[in-house]
Amino acid sequence: MTSSMTSSMKTPSSNSAASTARLQSLGLRTGTGLLDRRNFFSSTLTGLSAIALTNLLSDDQLLAAEKPQIDASRPFAARSPHHEAPAKRVLMVFCAGACSQLETWDYKPELAKRDGRTAGEIPPVTFQGPSGNLAKPQYDFRPRGESGKMVSDMIPHLGELVDDFAFVHSLTSKSNTHGPAENFLSTGFVLDGFPSMGAWLTYALGSENQDLPAFVAIPDPRGVPQASVNNWGPGFLPAVFQGTPFSSTQPIRNLKSPPEINQASDAAAVGLLRELNDRHLERNPGDSSLAARIASYELAGRMQSSVPEVADLSSESKHVLDSYGVDSPNKNKASFARNCILARRLIESGVRFVQLFNGAYASGGALNWDGHSKLREQYDVHGEIMDQPVAALFKDLKQRGLLKDTLVIWCTEFGRMPMFQKGAMGRDHNPNGFTAVLGGAGVRAGTSYGTTDELGFKAVENVRSLHDFHATVLHLLGLNHERLTFRHNGLDRRLTDVHGKVIQEVLA
Repeated sequence: MTSSMTSSMKTPSSNSAASTARLQSLGLRTGTGLLDRRNFFSSTLTGLSAIALTNLLSDDQLLAAEKPQIDASRPFAARSPHHEAPAKRVLMVFCAGACSQLETWDYKPELAKRDGRTAGEIPPVTFQGPSGNLAKPQYDFRPRGESGKMVSDMIPHLGELVDDFAFVHSLTSKSNTHGPAENFLSTGFVLDGFPSMGAWLTYALGSENQDLPAFVAIPDPRGVPQASVNNWGPGFLPAVFQGTPFSSTQPIRNLKSPPEINQASDAAAVGLLRELNDRHLERNPGDSSLAARIASYELAGRMQSSVPEVADLSSESKHVLDSYGVDSPNKNKASFARNCILARRLIESGVRFVQLFNGAYASGGALNWDGHSKLREQYDVHGEIMDQPVAALFKDLKQRGLLKDTLVIWCTEFGRMPMFQKGAMGRDHNPNGFTAVLGGAGVRAGTSYGTTDELGFKAVENVRSLHDFHATVLHLLGLNHERLTFRHNGLDRRLTDVHGKVIQEVLA
């Protein structure tokens, strides 16, 4: 017998042995190398169980995290959420400087009774120095709406809307310093370098409008907040998901072509650039960074026509302008009112996340809500600027049917102490208990959740962190906060870090 014949005779046996080994490696019992019917059904039972378990885990959103599937050439294309959700977009009104819960939403009659007394159980020294005596709320509170919610006279226009809001009165922060606390509210971390909430949302969901930025930050007319661009930065997410800052008074820089360049020349240059970019991308088909950069430049080109159009308020009726207070003799109020109309127009155009700032940087309370020394005097100014325009914005969204899929947030970085600072007429920083407000899509209107103690010093019932607040916002947008991750420096990072539970009680 030749060696070739011997080799060919061994082949079937070798193949059978290999097949048997493969089957055994899969945990399947074999006899002659083939499965009989009984062993087949017993061996596949565990496989069917695994399929069933996977389905159950998927229904409960407990599967391992997965990255959004992003086309680098179309980074803002709309993407599906993890689950069906009522909200498609977010409007966040951020009161920079730490607006006092005791002068707005958190009614404390006991504090009024103990006005002028020593603080007792409250620390004798707080963030900026020695504590003075307890100080009553600087505005009267009265019942509002059908719910009878007690709200301050500082914000009468917003007070009319309490039946549309859900209040979380028991939030806590990790910092009592403005910059880190703003970071924590906007990014979930007190340190710099982490993605903002708007960046996370646009990374996860894209946008419904490809001609406008998916995420717009509207700074206060008086200046940018303390943490500045951190509030709308991308952190370690791709830079394309950062917020674009502009307002009714501060247009996007370098958006318009130079006056010496006519429209025809500009169009020709843009066409040539597009052709060169396309050729370069054809030669480098796997370069996702290049594709994203090209997409960013193309969006900038489209914004040359879309941004001036959305920022042009000339088409707004006099009734609408008056309702916001655009003609107010207070120039800061008039400018902020225009920012509020711009926010509504951006939401109306399908922008995914609009972050509207009321208040600028730390300035002794002159330019924001940081009421250390002259709280009542300064809050008279800030309340006048904020109240009517923000209330009109909410009413406008409601009247236009936009609240059915828009989540509205009113928030600030932390609260204020129930006593005045020693030798001053203002309140120190207080991260131990403060209020945020939700309204619109998916929110259980007319709800008050959590409480601070009788003096408003510390959250004592249903205490919640900002991680819980972030988890709730993501949930209302259809996102499981544990599944929305991005791998950075060997860790699967999330907006909620390793914390966060959805506040079910404020959900409709």
